[in-house]
Amino acid sequence: MNEIQAMGIFLRVAELSSFTQAARHMGLPNGSVSTAVQELESMLGTRLLHRTTRRVQLTPDGQQFYERSKNVLMDVDELRTMFRNKAEGLEGRLRVDMPAGMARNVVVPQLPEFLQKHPLLQIDLGSADRHVDLVKEGFDCVLRIGRLQESSLVARSLGSVRVVNCASPAYVERYGCPKTLEDLADHWLIEYDPMLGAKPLGWEWFDGKRRRYWPMPAALTVNNTETYEAGCVAGLGLIQAPVMGMRHLLEQGELIEVLPAYAPEPMPVSILYQNRRQVPARVQVFMDWLAERVAPYTGMDS
Repeated sequence: MNEIQAMGIFLRVAELSSFTQAARHMGLPNGSVSTAVQELESMLGTRLLHRTTRRVQLTPDGQQFYERSKNVLMDVDELRTMFRNKAEGLEGRLRVDMPAGMARNVVVPQLPEFLQKHPLLQIDLGSADRHVDLVKEGFDCVLRIGRLQESSLVARSLGSVRVVNCASPAYVERYGCPKTLEDLADHWLIEYDPMLGAKPLGWEWFDGKRRRYWPMPAALTVNNTETYEAGCVAGLGLIQAPVMGMRHLLEQGELIEVLPAYAPEPMPVSILYQNRRQVPARVQVFMDWLAERVAPYTGMDS
């Protein structure tokens, strides 16, 4: 194994604080990962990592080597692609994350065409109901829907997506269709709470100036978007979700839109990636392609 490969393995171990996790993410045997780091330490004449039964931590020398190695590998990646056309010759592994509804309804159906154009590219696509740590978990870019927190990451705005209020035909048949906020007193809300412990806020809507909430009971609280949608389809209550995740259910008649005049504020859509001197071509091309796929939902295609 050459030094460049060993440096890449070391970086992944350092970012994940685990030899096992690094091996799994890189598709390598555990022994190969351990050997690569040991050979690197032997070559440098210093210990890079403190190893315990519970976790792996960088030594002071390891921290310095980590920062320098990261810059070196960025330069190597740039050198490999500097004479290629940006949209051609993409190869390697691309690790991305996005909401499940976005992946299922927008990205995956159009992904075959992208991969046919770039047959040497491999994509790891995550769609968990949590905000992944882009740096620590080794993602090249992530797509987020909602307000962003301050971070050192670069945020590329893709516009905003409309949020729709939905109910199932069976629910409307049983409880009626709400026409005003006051009508919500006779209806049920399905709450989405990733932690299953927060105080319910009720029905959210935007009055043109600020977010407002109308109290109403929730028969069901979930922490998963798939369950959130399934609960609504089953007639357990009303939900409020980005239209890109609901469009297929609305078009198929499994859900109907209600109270369109009392919807939440549109949610910003962004791509986040690390601040680098030169973003790898495969990452830049994929982000451009993703922006085009999202544009019809955010009004950025006009």
